[in-house]
Amino acid sequence: MRDVVVIGVGMTKFGELWAKSLRDMFVESALKAIQNSGVDHIDSMYVGTISGGLFVGQEHLGAVLADYLGVNPIPASRVESACASGGVAFRQAFLEIASGQSDIVLAGGVEKMTDGADVTEVLATAADQEYEIYHGITFPGLYAMIAQAHMHQFKTTHRQLAAVSVKNHKNGSKNPNAQFRSEITIDKVLNSTLVADPLRLLDCSPVSDGAACVVLCSMELAKKLSKNSIKVIASAQASDTIALHSRESLTTLKSVTIAAEKAYKQAKIKPSNVNFAEVHDCFSIAEIVVSEDLGFFDKGSGGAAVEKGLTSIDGGKIPINTSGGLKSKGHPVGATGIAQIIELYEQLTGQAGERQVKNAHIGLAQNMGGSGASCVIHILEAV
Repeated sequence: MRDVVVIGVGMTKFGELWAKSLRDMFVESALKAIQNSGVDHIDSMYVGTISGGLFVGQEHLGAVLADYLGVNPIPASRVESACASGGVAFRQAFLEIASGQSDIVLAGGVEKMTDGADVTEVLATAADQEYEIYHGITFPGLYAMIAQAHMHQFKTTHRQLAAVSVKNHKNGSKNPNAQFRSEITIDKVLNSTLVADPLRLLDCSPVSDGAACVVLCSMELAKKLSKNSIKVIASAQASDTIALHSRESLTTLKSVTIAAEKAYKQAKIKPSNVNFAEVHDCFSIAEIVVSEDLGFFDKGSGGAAVEKGLTSIDGGKIPINTSGGLKSKGHPVGATGIAQIIELYEQLTGQAGERQVKNAHIGLAQNMGGSGASCVIHILEAV
């Protein structure tokens, strides 16, 4: 297996981008990434998206976007793994270069969620249709059950859930591409509209449009280009049952624990060696559970860790979601996994501005689909 690096990045702002089509957003981010990388061509590309067909009536996105980007006749594939689609697209690009099949690959993600589709209905296709959705559950409801179980078993509090959103909005206020760039308070979260007990509106990630792309290449080629690059030292993926009722526990996401174990083994590191992480905070409880399943905190102590400031940029044990996370940066589902990689790139190359983590050398990105039925984890290090 060859060494693989990320050599260029590009993304749109996330938000309600009424004036931009899915194609426009993808091309904008792809051209930025290609220009940032300094390459003069790409050998192939992968595009992560949850459902272009249901959101905007367009499938076959690999071919559509290669055509619109003007890179035909290269191989171009659409990748789908619910909200982990972007992360899996990145993994496929990594594996293609590591195997020697290609030297330069573009990995991207895109979603246009605000063009009139029933977002709740579209996202529900990532859950168990027969045993969950048919009976009226939604994703806020599924994560509310996880939150209720965590609060019952470990005495996690509403204030600790709210602390996740407060921290991530503070980080997002310093991210020029974030959908929400305003700070919020604990009281504002606790007094926001109840969505699914105990989750309130400000515990939930928003509906977003956006695209993100990165260019990967072999380490050998990167040295010739003399550009900023970061090395991929682990790529791991795992799955779990799609329905919550089939799981051994509601407070542990098995796909996360298994993917993390594989990733740490590949990278030859321990959780304590990770300097910062981007994790999939689709709901505030998700960040707490994932921080425990990644080994950053003991099971049941993730809520208290956030409340104590252990996941903050300034003085935290392990800064989490320095970009603002899905909660503040936004969550155009297919683009999220790639945007996480971009945050790792900016942090590890010292380009994160006010969000910069001191002495950042190793970063981790955790991207998952649905209620954790799929998970992909990447660990990258500064070169």
